[in-house]
Amino acid sequence: QVKDLFGLFCMVTLNLIALLANTGVMVAIARAPHLKKFAFACHLCAVDLLCAILLMPLGIISSSPYFGTVVFTVLECQVYIFLNVFLICLSILTITAISLERYFYIVHPMLYEVKMTINLAIGVMVLIWVKSLLLAVVTLFGWPAYGPQSSIAAAHCSLHATHSRLRRVFGVLFCVICFLAPVVVIFSVYCAVYKVARSAALQQVPAVATWVNTCPAKDRSDSINSQTTMISTSRTLPQRLSPERAFSGGKAAITLVFIVGQFLVCWLPYFIFHVQMSLSGSMQSPGDLEEAVTWLAYSSFAINPFFYGLLNRQIRDELVKFRRCCLNQPTEVGASSQEASFQENFLQFIQRTTSTLERRSSCSNSSPTNTLGQANIIPGQIPEE
Repeated sequence: QVKDLFGLFCMVTLNLIALLANTGVMVAIARAPHLKKFAFACHLCAVDLLCAILLMPLGIISSSPYFGTVVFTVLECQVYIFLNVFLICLSILTITAISLERYFYIVHPMLYEVKMTINLAIGVMVLIWVKSLLLAVVTLFGWPAYGPQSSIAAAHCSLHATHSRLRRVFGVLFCVICFLAPVVVIFSVYCAVYKVARSAALQQVPAVATWVNTCPAKDRSDSINSQTTMISTSRTLPQRLSPERAFSGGKAAITLVFIVGQFLVCWLPYFIFHVQMSLSGSMQSPGDLEEAVTWLAYSSFAINPFFYGLLNRQIRDELVKFRRCCLNQPTEVGASSQEASFQENFLQFIQRTTSTLERRSSCSNSSPTNTLGQANIIPGQIPEE
């Protein structure tokens, strides 16, 4: 009973997290016009929200022993399995589309600016829906010849136990379309992005040396000790940044491992289990193992909004603004989230822009006499407030 109660608690918790996180990301993107570029992320959150509303509650009923007396009709079981395949395929293919979009933005930015339009995004989304719908329709065939109102226990309404003649073909097709092909695409894409991130990290030292050399000279009133400190700092800066360069490249590698690893951990056991059950002739499945792999896969619906939405600084800033509006708190004056580059927000893959801006601001603020009333004013310069 303790195990069953703990399992029910985990399933309900995942369902609530998926509902709240996906709703929050969608609200943030919908409220801000400058976040419309995250169309695929919003689409992924919409799909995962549908999973949290439709699929996960049915999964709780069919998995938890507390609902062991619940009985589905054949028609209800068909709907549940149809939604299972349809929404899972939608979610995985949308993740693949997000990976391809990031690849073109970072590796081929000029091509992305020319080709990436709203019509192309809508076309890709329509293609994903059509492809998922065609695959889910296969689940409606191959059922036994009893009527649609016949009763089936909710625990026996499983994906692998439905297709008497097509179960092997469907198992292989389902695994190839929804898992093998996306894994190859995602892994290849993020490996290419890692190479670009590593190249950007290796190019940080020349950029830093340039900003150090272009820092405005201090006034003659500055002490000789401070000038000596500046010279010694500029001389030792490349040696200090060598570990930072390696760390930036390692951060990109860690990000690659987290994104691909999360996908594999959630979905690899699920597809291995169902392919094995589809290829074998046995109709009996270990209940606990099926529940474990199913809810490990369903946890992806709660994790995706964090990986593809809430880790983005612009979306987090918009959620903070929305919370302040709801609580009637004054909004702090700060830098606009529109100015944040996509490289910064893409899980901090490329850190060169951030480090360059920080060093530029440190150079501009290095002199305490650099104020509006400074005597050395460039002719024609317009003072800023």
